[in-house]
Amino acid sequence: MQLIAGRLTHLVWFVIFTASLSFYIKRGRRIAELPIRRVAGLDALDEAIGRATEMGMGVHYTMGLQDFEAQTFASFEILRYTAGLTAKMDVPLIVSNYRPQVHPVTEEVVRGAYVLAGKPDAYQADNVRFLSDQQLAYASGVVGILERERIAANLMFGNFYAESLIFAEVGQKMGCIQVTGTANTHQLPFFTAVCDYCLIGEELYAAGAYLSRNPVQVGSLMAQDVGKLLALLFITVGTVLSSFGQKWLTDLVKK
Repeated sequence: MQLIAGRLTHLVWFVIFTASLSFYIKRGRRIAELPIRRVAGLDALDEAIGRATEMGMGVHYTMGLQDFEAQTFASFEILRYTAGLTAKMDVPLIVSNYRPQVHPVTEEVVRGAYVLAGKPDAYQADNVRFLSDQQLAYASGVVGILERERIAANLMFGNFYAESLIFAEVGQKMGCIQVTGTANTHQLPFFTAVCDYCLIGEELYAAGAYLSRNPVQVGSLMAQDVGKLLALLFITVGTVLSSFGQKWLTDLVKK
């Protein structure tokens, strides 16, 4: 039977990743907390909400042009943490939604966080708002919230496009502390130029594990890092060997 090119390599990577995943999950369950790199943008969430508490003002949260995709699911985890913290500190939280089908899920995330914080009566359904599923109309609605409501912290995590700079500029003009994050590389320059903190690329996807410290999520995150480091090592060594005419590593990976 003839092997398909690359199948053996895929099997080896699968075994390595599975072993790493199992090791780090078990290790995470044995010790209190696995050491992971600090992410300033996520650490700043407490600072932003604390500032809103001190000023007696509110927090605004937007996921951008949300839909049921990876960035939105990652943003749900940050929203859950944010809502729990605002509930504990008695800070008003306004969440603006772009997609009508995502709106009820957002309501449940916020309501659930208030219940877990022991303050179900503090949840205000009117503060989780569906604005519009048209980009510019939605942008106008968010700008209106930032200008009319007493907002001290503007949190933006998710799928952003042309509206990103509109939100960031208005938030900066209103004196908000702004913490943002997106995997859309074409919008990152706008966030990094205007906002106080910004999650870049995969930092957004790691947010759930970072904030919850769930051993399964953290173990999965660390196993992915092992795979990335090994891939980087193979690429570097393979490049150097190929430069000297040695093709054995390239041929090995093709098996």
